[in-house]
Amino acid sequence: MRSAALRKQLQRPQRLVAPTSFAINHTRTMAAQVPAKFNINTALPLNSGYQIPVLGYGVYQTPAAECEKATLHAFRTGYRHVDSARAYRNEQPCADAIRNSGLKREEIFFTSKVPPRSMGYEAAKKSIESSFYQTGLDYIDLYLIHSPYGGKEARCGAWKALAEAQKAGKIRSIGVSNYGVHHLDELEDYIKTSGVGGTIDVGQWELHPWLPRNDIVEWARKRNVVIEAYCPIVRGERADEPVLKALTEKHGKTWAQILLRWSLQKGFVPLVKSVTPSRIEENAAIFDFELDKEDMKALDFPDSYVPCSWDPTTSHD
Repeated sequence: MRSAALRKQLQRPQRLVAPTSFAINHTRTMAAQVPAKFNINTALPLNSGYQIPVLGYGVYQTPAAECEKATLHAFRTGYRHVDSARAYRNEQPCADAIRNSGLKREEIFFTSKVPPRSMGYEAAKKSIESSFYQTGLDYIDLYLIHSPYGGKEARCGAWKALAEAQKAGKIRSIGVSNYGVHHLDELEDYIKTSGVGGTIDVGQWELHPWLPRNDIVEWARKRNVVIEAYCPIVRGERADEPVLKALTEKHGKTWAQILLRWSLQKGFVPLVKSVTPSRIEENAAIFDFELDKEDMKALDFPDSYVPCSWDPTTSHD
């Protein structure tokens, strides 16, 4: 059961126009621009012309047997954005949840990714085809290259497959995950010189105060690439940090809610995962408070570089 406070929060009228469908919106604004007021249904514009909800429900390591039930609860809580991947082996239950949610398909934003083992043009094409076979969806909102492993030819081939699927209308937006600046420069040059086309709509990275990746964030923002943040609550490893304890006391929120709010206010799209109903709800209850300038400064560690997950951005193959 949702708490009365959360129900009230999710029922508040939107302060920023956000569509019930993530269809094309040609009113363009900077992707990095942070809305003054927003809620769980607010969506940011993508270079593709589509829009992406500001809060995502991640299903990394969620067993397929539990995934549909957990995702349905996320939908009931108000989430409209699900981040999956071929490597997670739970695309199908995510799609089942979409079908069984009672929501229209266009109300839900669904992401999948080309796995590292499927890099290259032909392998990436098969990955995309497999996603459609497993999910039964008519289109996928966002498809990313999961990591830059495999070498330049494989990276460029995977991008070509994504760009072709986008042109065919199968995939609405495309992007990359875990790319370092050198990978991003390589891809940008390939797009400009190959004639393959496509724009980088979304980039996904591990991002939190202890891994701000300012060089990558700056690169993406200059090109209006929407930035998604995975591991936004650092897998609980920083729960006892004094700064989080102080901000928890100040705002009456949990340490996880503080970190998710930080991510939102940085202009990121945090992807948060849990299969526990109360945690799913708690992670969505981050739109009724705001971190002030002093709070954000207290969470600013520009020289910190402490990943809690893998770090393919450093690969130079």
